[in-house]
This record gives sequence, C-alpha cells and structure tokens, in this order.
Amino acid sequence: MTDDTLAHLLSRGAPRAPERDALEAWGRAVGAALPRPAVITLEGDLGAGKTTLARALCAGLGVDDLGAVTSPTFSLVQQYAAPAGPVVHVDLYRLRTDAELDALGWDELVATAPVLLVEWPERAAHTLPVGSIGITLQHDPGDPERRILRVSSPFQR
Repeated sequence: MTDDTLAHLLSRGAPRAPERDALEAWGRAVGAALPRPAVITLEGDLGAGKTTLARALCAGLGVDDLGAVTSPTFSLVQQYAAPAGPVVHVDLYRLRTDAELDALGWDELVATAPVLLVEWPERAAHTLPVGSIGITLQHDPGDPERRILRVSSPFQR
C-alpha cells in the first residue's frame, strides 16, 4: 500500500461512527498501510475501544499472536512480534510525572520502535514526535454499539 492509501484511510476513508466490525476493518487497513517508523496515539475514555483498535492495527501489521494484544495498563509496555519489526504498545494511564516517563525509557521507545502505539498519550503530549497519528475514540451517546472516531495527523507539538 502507498502513502496515498494511508492518507485516504486517515481522512475521507476514516469511518466517523463505526460499529465494532467497521472499526476493526479500518484498523487492519491502517495497520497494513503504515510506514515504518510510525507513532499512533489512541485517546478516549475507559472502554471506548482503544485496545480493540490497537488489536486491529496489530492484525494489519502482521502480528501473529493477537491474543497477546491486551491493554498494557499494569505492565505499561508490551511488545509484539511482527514481520517488519516489533510493535510496541504503551499505556501511559498510570504515569503522572515526567520522571515516571523517563524511568519508562520513553525517549528510547520513541526513537527505536518501528511502530509505537500509545494509549493515554496526553501524559506525554509534549514529547510526541511531529508526524504522530492521533486517533480519538468516544462513545456514541445515541448508539452504544458505535464509537465516534476522529483522526488528527500529523500531531503537532
């Protein structure tokens, strides 16, 4: 897939209020189109679908063990094997200070991960690289089966 495909998926091709199946299909397509290196931020309330979308992105990236793709809330960092290099999945929910971010090895993760998926990116907003792809999911108040999806790309500091 080309950068044009990714650009389309992130703009006009992004579903605005997808049900779970449509969200997963879109996530797989985005994952398959991602260049390396890539940083994708996933924002949204608890239960909004961030980990579901992370799993779909990993499927598109070729991660074999999709069962291992879970929210890294307690481990903070998980790594999944993929054909073009590992996918690093980080959950910053529990972090409160820059010192905790430093202790996590944040700068090295950002600099070396072929693909970095970041849940709760607002905890590191001032350190995200320009060019990060921001995805926000919200519950659709009119339909519990749908999410409202917004994409911002690239992330600007």
